[in-house]
Amino acid sequence: MYIEEKYWNDYIGGTDDSLTLVEYLAGKQKKEISLGEIFADTGLDKLDGDFRTTDSGLEYTDKNGMEFDFYYAIDLITDLAALILECRVNGSVNLCELFGDDLETDTPNVCITATPEEHELINETLKDFVSSPLEYDLSEMCDEEDMREMAEICESLRKELYEE
Repeated sequence: MYIEEKYWNDYIGGTDDSLTLVEYLAGKQKKEISLGEIFADTGLDKLDGDFRTTDSGLEYTDKNGMEFDFYYAIDLITDLAALILECRVNGSVNLCELFGDDLETDTPNVCITATPEEHELINETLKDFVSSPLEYDLSEMCDEEDMREMAEICESLRKELYEE
């Protein structure tokens, strides 16, 4: 898997939010899901493009009616950017390869699609995070060095996704 080698690690793909996102995607049981649907289902759309703080509840409800919370909007954005890159490189992402036995649902490969406007939103959010990582609420949980390292990884991801 392409992103596993380059991006899917401690900062991107290695958080509780990452597992929750992958469970959400697996639970959809779809081969293709739009970024707009993901934003609507998780509450990212209610943040109006401001992903620096996660004051309003980001969550999704699974098919059994259980609610699952996301803690940091920027975690979702960075994970989604990596998953979109995987879809661009390989056509889809195998969610079971990312989390294996930790997934409670078996799912087919999924392709995340995005409109040009949605791509621009991801690009601009990554740029903002790279330029001001300490302005994001995630910095409450991570020290400055980790935030700056995450910002460097996000810049590499952003460039590969939107400048190559």
